[in-house]
Amino acid sequence: MLFTSVAFGVFLAVVIPLFFLLPQRFRPTWIVLVSFYFYTYETPEYWWLLFGCIVVSYVGGLAIAHWQGKTPRRVALAVSVTLIAGLLVYYKYAHLLLSTINAGLSRVSDTARVPDVNPLLPIGISFFTFQALSYLFDVYWKKFPVEKRFDVFAAYKAFFPQLVAGPIERPGHVIPQLVKKHVWNNDRFISGLKLMLWGFFKKLVIADRLAIIVNEMYAAPADHNGFQLLIATYAFAWQIFCDFSAYTDIARGCARILGIDLMENFRQPYLAKSIPEFWQRWHISLSTWFRDYLYIPLGGNRTAWLRWQANLLIVFLVSGIWHGADWKFAIWGAIHGALFILVNAFALVPRPKLVLPKWGDWLVNGFKIFVTFNIVCFAWIFFRANSMGDALTIIQKIAAAPFSGVLFTEQFDRNALIIMGVAIVLLEGVHIIHRRTHGGIVKWLDSCPIWVRWPAYYALVAAIFLLTPKQQQGFIYFQF
Repeated sequence: MLFTSVAFGVFLAVVIPLFFLLPQRFRPTWIVLVSFYFYTYETPEYWWLLFGCIVVSYVGGLAIAHWQGKTPRRVALAVSVTLIAGLLVYYKYAHLLLSTINAGLSRVSDTARVPDVNPLLPIGISFFTFQALSYLFDVYWKKFPVEKRFDVFAAYKAFFPQLVAGPIERPGHVIPQLVKKHVWNNDRFISGLKLMLWGFFKKLVIADRLAIIVNEMYAAPADHNGFQLLIATYAFAWQIFCDFSAYTDIARGCARILGIDLMENFRQPYLAKSIPEFWQRWHISLSTWFRDYLYIPLGGNRTAWLRWQANLLIVFLVSGIWHGADWKFAIWGAIHGALFILVNAFALVPRPKLVLPKWGDWLVNGFKIFVTFNIVCFAWIFFRANSMGDALTIIQKIAAAPFSGVLFTEQFDRNALIIMGVAIVLLEGVHIIHRRTHGGIVKWLDSCPIWVRWPAYYALVAAIFLLTPKQQQGFIYFQF
């Protein structure tokens, strides 16, 4: 079920009142039932994937907690992880692995082949399998006690706001909130609605409008000039941020109304002054997941310097492949990994400390933000391009003639450019306010006079109704 659909509005109008009317002991079961309805609304045939993942991780957690011996606990962990990761590997990577094997076999034999499969990727499988794995590892490492109530555990695993596109929540953060009794709170309701409103604005007014430009240019890069592809690349940078962070905002707003606080997944990533800082701000739930469950077990930075850099590169390569079964995602991850390593190497070079005036610091930081943003945009080309060949074509055309040729097309005119520019300026203005205030834009608006506050809300609502494109786009991270 799409957050931006009318069906979702009706869904919430039923789910929220009944949640607070039910006795506390029945609320986790209610969350499970409505979450399964939410997940299977458009793809009912995949209910068993979510249910199977819940059962395997629940039973696996009980087995790990029950057995005290090191070997039985390791066996229980290994079996559970293999079953859950096996689902992800089959649905997401089987075709890539088998086609790669067949490509290799074709070089040595004209007839040697292995049977290939290409199953349809279930929505959200990367997110709910990673959340299940985090629970199993946390129980194994005794970071979190096993949850014995099946309804509470299933509610944590299937919680509908963050089920299909995150944030990837840890059990220690959400499960205690699910067993706590929540009463209706007008302030939480209004705050949640405001956060959802901001999310709908980012998705429908900014991301979906930018998608028109990006989809046209990237569908056939050979038919467009470098100027158009450059603008489309910058447009995609803002599209993917607004699209993904909008989903997080709407999810956090829904959960807040129900009394559940979900983690912040983005912190103004395009204001980062380096690639390492970018990854402290972008998709935080995934980057911290890889840090805790892959990077640290590999040794992290507690090893020799070269091994430390190898650990970083492995994490970024795996992160790239997590996003999709295509080598272009591995290239995207490798770019970020290599730049991360380059920053670490540069930190070893002794440099004189310069004392600059305040305006000098602003210029230096502004330059760092500019460079980091453009590097991130360059890497986004591989992420968004339909193939490696398209990515190389886009890079070649931008490098050859980045500012020449016709810019506007039938789909992208001056009005579209103006709307895009105003929306992005507004977005960054909100980010600056968010950065300078402890409570963020919602609390900042609440502190404003009523003649500022309410016109701002009405303007967002009007923009959503007036500027939403006729053809709405699905959320980008549904494909991952």
